[in-house]
Amino acid sequence: MPIFIDRHDLAGTTAADIAEAHRKDIEIQDQYGVKFLTYWYDQPRGTVFCLVDAPDAETAQCVHREAHGFVAGEIVEVALSAVEAFLGRITDPKPAPGQSSATVDAGHRAILFTDIVGSTAMTSRLGDRMATEMVRAHDSLVRRCLGHCAGREVKHTGDGIMATFASIPAAVECARMVQQEFKRYNRGNPEPIHVRIGLDCGEPVEDSNDLFGSTVQLAARLCGAASSDQILVSENIFREYGASDLFAHATRRRLKGFSKPVLAFRCDWVEPVAN
Repeated sequence: MPIFIDRHDLAGTTAADIAEAHRKDIEIQDQYGVKFLTYWYDQPRGTVFCLVDAPDAETAQCVHREAHGFVAGEIVEVALSAVEAFLGRITDPKPAPGQSSATVDAGHRAILFTDIVGSTAMTSRLGDRMATEMVRAHDSLVRRCLGHCAGREVKHTGDGIMATFASIPAAVECARMVQQEFKRYNRGNPEPIHVRIGLDCGEPVEDSNDLFGSTVQLAARLCGAASSDQILVSENIFREYGASDLFAHATRRRLKGFSKPVLAFRCDWVEPVAN
């Protein structure tokens, strides 16, 4: 199919707005036989460019129109080889012999969210100062696990931490280690801290030292849907981890912002993580 690049003039939007619009495009693209390959956002100018594999320009516009209404002001057909010559590769190269495709693309990463369960009630019960100390204890423990598993903190969410990993197994290991460490912490403290964790993997959009897109959103929603002391992972994590013995109780859950039920797996962490 032809490759098109389109231009949108969207002054006043944010990186998060554009990432959400891109997610909506991807959500319905299969209905039109279209594939959105990537996009670029020039925030100072309020300009967005989308690279799309589509039967024709109008079909690409139809996806934008139905998904979010941000119809392009201009769309032209381009040669993919020319785009790649200027901007680098757009699609994943074939893996070298003996190398899996999961290890090729540095943009493919896992996203992990932690959240302190009952943080509002904890603040009400303990007061602001003591509750702040509890959050600091959470932060210290999670950051120690991130350091052990080569994770990178993206930001603090107030009651938790968002982190990213280049390796899916390392992200799963970190999530399990966090729960193990809190179990150990709670044994010796009169005021326990319970957390929930969500994980997804994909190619989030990076902008202004933050990450956006459907991968981030799903990891956050899975974290919110998890019970106390629980880890929920996406189907993507389940497939790419490469071993199913850690994952059980797969259920389809309706999550805010996702039109279809999402398959989520509970990750077992009771057995200690191997050092």
